[in-house]
Amino acid sequence: MPSSAVQPVRPIAPYLGGKKNLARRICAIIDRDTHDTYAEPFVGMGGIFLRRTRRPKAEFINDRGREVYTLFRMLQEHYVAFLDLLRFQITTQANFERLVAVDPETLTDLQRAARFLYLQRLVFGGKISGRNFGVSADRPARFNLTTLEPDLEALHSRLSGVTILNQDYAAFIDRLDRPGTLFYLDPPYYGNEGDYGKGLFSRDWFEEMAVQLARIKGRFLLSLNDHPDVRAIFGRFHLTEVRTTYSIGSKKTVEEAGRRELIIGNWVV
Repeated sequence: MPSSAVQPVRPIAPYLGGKKNLARRICAIIDRDTHDTYAEPFVGMGGIFLRRTRRPKAEFINDRGREVYTLFRMLQEHYVAFLDLLRFQITTQANFERLVAVDPETLTDLQRAARFLYLQRLVFGGKISGRNFGVSADRPARFNLTTLEPDLEALHSRLSGVTILNQDYAAFIDRLDRPGTLFYLDPPYYGNEGDYGKGLFSRDWFEEMAVQLARIKGRFLLSLNDHPDVRAIFGRFHLTEVRTTYSIGSKKTVEEAGRRELIIGNWVV
């Protein structure tokens, strides 16, 4: 079954390691490929998933992080109630710090999703752990439902028909692997495995990931920071070096933060 055109959607919050600077290149590779199923084991805020322009027959997104999974599920299944809950949030440092201190395990799924979105909209650099209140002298408040609501509505519509899962990445790949499946993997950067939360990913898993990807029936595309160990671990695949920048900090910091990244796949892209 051929893919259909789909309107790209803007991610609703920043996220550590988001692929804004690489999205055009990665999405072009994905959109050119013919596949029946698209699957992302590390969806994050959907920096690649949402920017694609083609939609195959089936789409699956996954994140082991409970906050990400709950946010997408609430947007898909309980959009109106979720929106109503957001109307009571205001942008103040006191409210930010109060929500940071709340244990998400004590909240309902709707409350948990609203808390996560609020914090990610306001946090410095899209960080998941060690959050700090981010402000900009030349921008309005970053949590403003009036301006955010159109993006939430677009995301809600885009999630129609998408299967959302909360699994270990390896189990997710095993579950969906077949000829005709394209996996896009955006794991934590090598050397920064703990940035997304304790116990969510280990450096040892890169070796296991390479072994698993070598035996899948489908295709995969993986983006990762360029490091000698990464080249050694994934050296059996096709590696394409690209240069990008990252946006934690000031404009000056961004300009100085150019770094090499690898696009890795089991076919020539």
